[in-house]
Amino acid sequence: ASIGYHYGSKDALLVKAYVSLVEEMSGSSGPAWSAAAGSGSAPGSLERFQEVWEQIIRSVPASRPTWLLSLELILQGDRLPEVRKLLAQAQEEGRSGILPLFTDVPEADLDKEAVDTEGRLYQTLLQGLMVQWLFDPDTATRADQLTEGLRRVLAGAAQNA
Repeated sequence: ASIGYHYGSKDALLVKAYVSLVEEMSGSSGPAWSAAAGSGSAPGSLERFQEVWEQIIRSVPASRPTWLLSLELILQGDRLPEVRKLLAQAQEEGRSGILPLFTDVPEADLDKEAVDTEGRLYQTLLQGLMVQWLFDPDTATRADQLTEGLRRVLAGAAQNA
C-alpha cells in the first residue's frame, strides 16, 4: 500500500528506479559520459563526436546491468502499459540529456527542435550501439567506425548539395 501511495504503483516505482540509474550513469554527475564534453574538442565536430562515443562505449562494461534492464523493461511494454508510458516519457528526457555531450549547450538552454532532431539522432545511435555491445562486443561498432561512417555521409551530402 505504501508503494502505491508514494509512486502510484509497483511498476511506476520500477521505472523511477530505472530512470535514476540511467541518469546516474549518463548525467552530468556521471563522469564516464561527461568526460568527453570537457575534452577541448570543438562542440559539433567529428572529433567531439568520436570522443563522446568512445567514452560511452568505454562505460559499457560497468553499465551493462543497466542496459540489460533497459532491454527487459522495453520488452515488458506490451504486458505493462504503465511501464511503456513511463518509459516513453523517460525517452523524451533522454533526448535532451545526451545532446549537451555533443554540443556543450546546457540541457536547460536547448531548444525543442534541437532536442527533437539531434537528440533523437544521438539517442537512436546510442540504443543501437548498446544492443550491439550487449549482444556481441567483439563485432560491435567502434567509435572510430561510427565517426568514419558519419564523415562519409557528410561528404556525400556536401557533394550532392
